[in-house]
Amino acid sequence: MTKQLLKSLLVDTPAGSPEGLIVRCLSQRGAISAAQISKLTGLARSTVSTALTGLRRSGVVVESYSVDEGIKGVGRPAATLALNPEAGTCVGIHLSLDEIRVVVADVSHSFIAEKTVTLGLDYPPDRAAKLTKAAIAECYDENSLPVSGLLGVGVSVSGPVSPEGVVQRASIVPTWAGVNIRDVFGPVLQQPIFAANESNCSAIAEMMWGAAVGCEDFVLFKIDLGVGGAIVQQGRLVTGIAGGAGEFGHISIDPAGDLCRCGNRGCLELYASFKRPLEQIERVKGFRVTMDDAMRMAAEGDVGALRMIEDTAEFAGRGLGIIGSIINPPLIIIGGRMALAGDMLLNPLIAAYERHTLIKSRDVTPESRTRIIKGKHTENDSLLGAVGLALSHHGMLK
Repeated sequence: MTKQLLKSLLVDTPAGSPEGLIVRCLSQRGAISAAQISKLTGLARSTVSTALTGLRRSGVVVESYSVDEGIKGVGRPAATLALNPEAGTCVGIHLSLDEIRVVVADVSHSFIAEKTVTLGLDYPPDRAAKLTKAAIAECYDENSLPVSGLLGVGVSVSGPVSPEGVVQRASIVPTWAGVNIRDVFGPVLQQPIFAANESNCSAIAEMMWGAAVGCEDFVLFKIDLGVGGAIVQQGRLVTGIAGGAGEFGHISIDPAGDLCRCGNRGCLELYASFKRPLEQIERVKGFRVTMDDAMRMAAEGDVGALRMIEDTAEFAGRGLGIIGSIINPPLIIIGGRMALAGDMLLNPLIAAYERHTLIKSRDVTPESRTRIIKGKHTENDSLLGAVGLALSHHGMLK
């Protein structure tokens, strides 16, 4: 089984052929059953059976019975069919404030290696690309993987990314503003490069391995030191013409409010992120407090920390009420570090959402209500989604 054979099925085989549809489906979904393949591709079960016979014979598809827990709790579901893990690998990269994280997974969705490169603030793109190449080489060497099996690289960026791969406004990684991710990493890594905003990558992670598995329409709302989001409709990310869709943190809820980092006034991020609440807790306590500290303090009964979480939830719920009135999604997933606060955040957030959105739960049947739940991969969703970005784009490789 070779990388070239898999690529020929992903790229050269007509997209509408049974073999092409099945391979693309397995690349995007991981290990699933023949019945699920039939449902997802729209192919008759007899057609799927015939095509799978040939794919098994060529070694492209293999049977899989065990659950692979993978890195940090990520695992593929118990299933019977997957792409041959020896056929190739993909890499995910997350560009954050002062470091770059790298993860490697094979095409059967098994996670193999993870590495972090510390760079410091305002790191230049060219240096980042060189150090990332070295980190990837170490991952492959330490796990005895052939670099020749690398199929593509997904890059998650802390800022809006245009469909062409250009980083738009980037206050978290300012040195990357206006930079084309493909132009930076492509020549260095010599691989197809796919880039997306970190919240969109988070949505991919939840859709492929997390709280949105099996859900084709949902909204992701991230609450951290900033506020981000993503919109998924019919299984596809809504990115917008310039890559700015889902930037919920920059909905202006008070035109006369304080200046936001984006240049607008009164943005939701100023009220629904946990940056200001942390500053207030630190001022009262007289020492540095992290988000983890605040959540622990609240769980232990600290009324000030709990109040800050509840206030954040109130503003987040109000903002989500606006989003709910516009989109009316069946599912809203709460991600970001603050999601780890669990019910301390979710209960007041859901109550605020109910007050501020148009369609109330009491007005509709249970199956027509918007569900609001915590994400599964809140601590590493952007990184996981980066490799998911590469896996789900196999059919676009050139």
